[in-house]
Amino acid sequence: MWFGNASTDQRHNYIVNLLDGAFFGFGLAFASFATVLPLFFSTLTNSNLLIGLIPAVHNTGIMLPQLFTAKSLKKLTRFLPPTMFSTLHERLPFLGLALVAALVPIIGKEAALILSFGCLIWQGLGAGFTGNPWQNLLGRVIPSDFLATFFGLQAAAANLLGSLGAIAAGLILQALISPINFIVNFLICFCLLMVSYFALGQTREEERLIGIDSTLHLSLGKSIQQILKKDRPFVWFLITRNLYQFGMMAFAFYSIYGVKHHGFSVVTAGIMTSVLLISQTIANPLLGWLADHWSRRQVFTYGALAASISALLAWQVSDPNWYFLVFILMSVGNTAFWTIGMAYTFDFGTEQERPTYVGMANTLIAPSAILAPLAAGWIADTFGYSATFITAAVCGVLTVIVLQVFVKEHRALPAAA
Repeated sequence: MWFGNASTDQRHNYIVNLLDGAFFGFGLAFASFATVLPLFFSTLTNSNLLIGLIPAVHNTGIMLPQLFTAKSLKKLTRFLPPTMFSTLHERLPFLGLALVAALVPIIGKEAALILSFGCLIWQGLGAGFTGNPWQNLLGRVIPSDFLATFFGLQAAAANLLGSLGAIAAGLILQALISPINFIVNFLICFCLLMVSYFALGQTREEERLIGIDSTLHLSLGKSIQQILKKDRPFVWFLITRNLYQFGMMAFAFYSIYGVKHHGFSVVTAGIMTSVLLISQTIANPLLGWLADHWSRRQVFTYGALAASISALLAWQVSDPNWYFLVFILMSVGNTAFWTIGMAYTFDFGTEQERPTYVGMANTLIAPSAILAPLAAGWIADTFGYSATFITAAVCGVLTVIVLQVFVKEHRALPAAA
């Protein structure tokens, strides 16, 4: 077993980084981007457009900056210091939100709305500048043949505690009056994120040797051009990452479609959400183990296929008992994209080039991450939900085809000599 064969430092790193992920997920549940934050913003504005910007601001902030940190990271001997500095800026904004919520009666709703969006932008950029050094840090301290499994275990721990946190956050929102309920939730979120921060800071990372690398002194643009020119499988991997986003674009409409068109009760929809969380908790370590012991490419492929089938079933199935399968397949598709996709990125390039590869794999999918949900909503409004589900299914199948035909199975190359 992996734990039995691990060195003392490896065991230590497994534990502290699992705690980091678990408490990070636990904390974010108290300021959920799907529930708590939209509810808080709804107390400041009646604009659905502004409320809809919440996930867009968050996703854009996370993805866009990652590539622009690559050049500086390639020259570093340790990734922990920049990770600790940057990740502080994805945690402090929740303390800022608590302060804004407390000041609403004094500064007014309009000023509070502006400051709240400022905190969201701050948080998103903090996460974006953290993403590349954090992934490279874990790529160094976690053995490569256990990386996907570890990402899966970490995500499962985050989901498990996050489920408990979501229940607690809902009880707080119900029990206390506004804005006290939001202040309490944001403060709990910040405190738990700082527990996560402390755990991450305990990571043991040895200094790495910076080898002779012809790409080290290239500009970022030249490095990107060189990779795009020489590594065609990675180019196709980037294409599949973008296609995959459109294969998942119907996910947000499954519950709505079930309630509106199949007559499911709100309680049934809530149970299906629970099924989704439980499925993700199981799917993350299971798919991670399969990816490490079998094939990351194949698990990534079957995830895209699961997303495609889930869209077709959501369109056709009207029995609530069968509709649960839709959410199980959705969890498989979502897990494969995020957890396995993150580990799969480490199969490309040398260790010296890895910051650029990680940055490209995240920043270059930002446009599709923003456009896919907008396209899904436009198609649903214009042609109906069925058209959205069919389009998503087709994009999922295209992802499978491209992965099987153009992306080759391989593991990471050794570091440059």
